[in-house]
Amino acid sequence: MLISLHVKNLALMEETEVEFGEGLNILTGETGAGKSLLIGSVTLALGGKFEREMLRKGADSALVELVFTGNERVYGKIAEMELEQSEDGTVIISRKLSTGKNVYRVNGETVTARQVRELAELLIDIHGQHEHQSLLHKKKHMEILDAYCGTRLQKEAEAVAAAYRECRELERSLEEEAMDEAAKAREQSLAQFELQEIEQAHLVPGEDEELEQRYRVMVNSRKITENLSESYQYTGNDFEGGAGGALSRALRALRNVSGLDSRLGELEGELTEIDNLLADYNRDLAAYMDDCEFDEADYAAVEERLNLVNHLKEKYGSTLEAVIAYGEDRQRLLDKLSDYDAYMQKLNDRLEAAKAELEAACGRLSRIRKEHAAVLTKQLKEALVHLNFATVEFEIAIGRAKTITAKGYDDVEFLISTNPGEGLKALSQVASGGELSRIMLAIKTVLAGRDDIDTLIFDEIDTGISGRTAWRVSEQLDTVAHAHQVLCITHLPQIAAMADRHFVIEKSSTQDNTITDIRLLEEEESLGELARLLGSDTLTEAALSNAREMRLQAAAHKSRSK
Repeated sequence: MLISLHVKNLALMEETEVEFGEGLNILTGETGAGKSLLIGSVTLALGGKFEREMLRKGADSALVELVFTGNERVYGKIAEMELEQSEDGTVIISRKLSTGKNVYRVNGETVTARQVRELAELLIDIHGQHEHQSLLHKKKHMEILDAYCGTRLQKEAEAVAAAYRECRELERSLEEEAMDEAAKAREQSLAQFELQEIEQAHLVPGEDEELEQRYRVMVNSRKITENLSESYQYTGNDFEGGAGGALSRALRALRNVSGLDSRLGELEGELTEIDNLLADYNRDLAAYMDDCEFDEADYAAVEERLNLVNHLKEKYGSTLEAVIAYGEDRQRLLDKLSDYDAYMQKLNDRLEAAKAELEAACGRLSRIRKEHAAVLTKQLKEALVHLNFATVEFEIAIGRAKTITAKGYDDVEFLISTNPGEGLKALSQVASGGELSRIMLAIKTVLAGRDDIDTLIFDEIDTGISGRTAWRVSEQLDTVAHAHQVLCITHLPQIAAMADRHFVIEKSSTQDNTITDIRLLEEEESLGELARLLGSDTLTEAALSNAREMRLQAAAHKSRSK
């Protein structure tokens, strides 16, 4: 549920904060007061397009912040995104808007626009005029039917998508693998040459690192030998000033007196250990110097081998492991080309089997859709009748499309007839803007019990309606509000009278400033706003009486529908 909205420096809004409640939240206001700005600010916070002109005059940046209560699906998504959960369970989404970088945050942590949109899909459904128009496209009809089918459809839909992907991959493989005899001969010749070049090298993983180390030592052998000889001289026993000789003399001197005091014996032991370590060092150093001795043939062999290894790495992979793997791939290619016809036949057989599985999965999916379509048709017709489509006929037609897609082979279309004696036709041929909005409301009503999204926003749901139809729409909104929090912007008193909470959007101006604000109305204020919506310029007792009568009529409906 949307708990609150905070807006700062956006268009005509200087700074405003509004708290919403459960049930039906109605928003009204004079034409031009900025009612659409409210929906626009929510849309912006959830990743909508921002333009510089949206900033309030004189402001460098704007802020929109939404606070929601969460549910298990929302908390799961937050955990998946590795974001912090708030202590009170709320979900705070904010967006700082500026001509530079826009910053999104969820519970205080910076996130991407994509993450915000993914989270928004679980929190809120914004229904505006464009969504009415989406009913003119058959793609939307399948989405609605699939949403009604719910979890039962999901498993089969995933099976269809998986089978479709496998078919497409096999088709691409057949296209890529197809070649004539000349092309096959060229592929074989190249693969044989490359494999032979790799195999003849008898590569060993890690060999290149060892060769580079040996080569580096050989190239620097003179410098290494000179410095090691000097180190050996200063640490050995042969040089007069060497550490080995000096250490031996020091040890002999200490041994002359070590028997006189136990502590001197300990010192002798320490010095003996040092003498042994130095002797070990000299032996290891002498052995290393022996290994440094090599002839030109050794140097040439290492250099040649290293050049070969590096050449193969340049051609076939950045590491020896990659070169060896490339050789194995060439062997597999040769195996395939040696029996090319059998290989292609196997691919074709796999494709035919995959197509058969796709066809079967599409059939199972289609049966689920048709089964639910019959029930949905009945429920939508009842909802449309309640919305003052007195003689409506409605049908969900499911035929077979020309091609199979990842969604199956069904072609789903909503057909309607709103006048007696007229045949069923596509919505695009029959429905007006006002009728489309009522059809969408009927759909939302039927899907309300199956939808996990807590908050619905309706903008322009009252397009092209009035009178009794407006009452029916308000009753249907109240029905939806039993299962969801509903925010609805309207200019019709019949809908506003049904409000559980009534807000007014107002615009005030001074000589150099214009501000739009939103506030919650008390009961008497709400009656005054209803009177204005009824067309009264002044709050006469007659106008207020009409407003009270509408409120009582709405209250009577609410009482019956509990």
